[in-house]
Amino acid sequence: MKDGLLHIATYNIHKGFSQFNRRMVVHELRERLRSLSPDIVFLQEVQGLHLGHAQKLEEWPDQPQHEFLAEDVWHDTAYGGNAVYDHGHHGNAILSRFPILASDNQDISDHRLEKRGMLHCELAVPGLAMPLHCVCVHLGLLGRSRKRQMEALAQRVEQSVPSEAPLIIAGDFNDWRNRADNLLCDRIGVCEVFGGAVGRPARSFPAALPVFRLDRIYVRGLDVRSAQVHFGLPWSEISDHAALSAWLSPPP
Repeated sequence: MKDGLLHIATYNIHKGFSQFNRRMVVHELRERLRSLSPDIVFLQEVQGLHLGHAQKLEEWPDQPQHEFLAEDVWHDTAYGGNAVYDHGHHGNAILSRFPILASDNQDISDHRLEKRGMLHCELAVPGLAMPLHCVCVHLGLLGRSRKRQMEALAQRVEQSVPSEAPLIIAGDFNDWRNRADNLLCDRIGVCEVFGGAVGRPARSFPAALPVFRLDRIYVRGLDVRSAQVHFGLPWSEISDHAALSAWLSPPP
């Protein structure tokens, strides 16, 4: 934390490959995240294991991607593998400068062809009286799937997060019609960092010149000081999604 502010970021990293899978960019990704230097990072499409890439690509990291990205900077990590296949698996991850007290990955897949998950962690953050609850999500491509997954997300918060505890929900919502705000803001009292409770989230896809509002950061029990979309070069050479970041502070 800097000057009592909490710096967070969310990023769909496209399994460490550039748009259209033209080239491996996991080393460049690590440098970009370190230059951004958030306290907490919410990552989607994180490759936990891929035996084929490990054999064919000389510079493919030996560690799972979340460990490689976090090394020597974010001392605690959590990973939830959602899509599992013969040669590996991928999912969501949270990287943190602060201790992760607990973590749980919930399968919210709506059908067998599209595996999705929700990674929920509790963090001990200096200056916060209660543990900070962080939920990293990657929702489905179909509207009816997203609706059921957002219902599951709201239920998770209602059942597992105390109403007075600070909360951050971030990730790739695939929600270009902005249906999440109607459900999440009204039901569990979160605020989107770019649009507030009634505005519009930021455009984040494609990364070269964003048009669609797919990625989100929702908060509760924290004040939003500023928020930024990281698009264009060099970000557009790393993933098809832009990264989002925000500076947050405890309420007075």
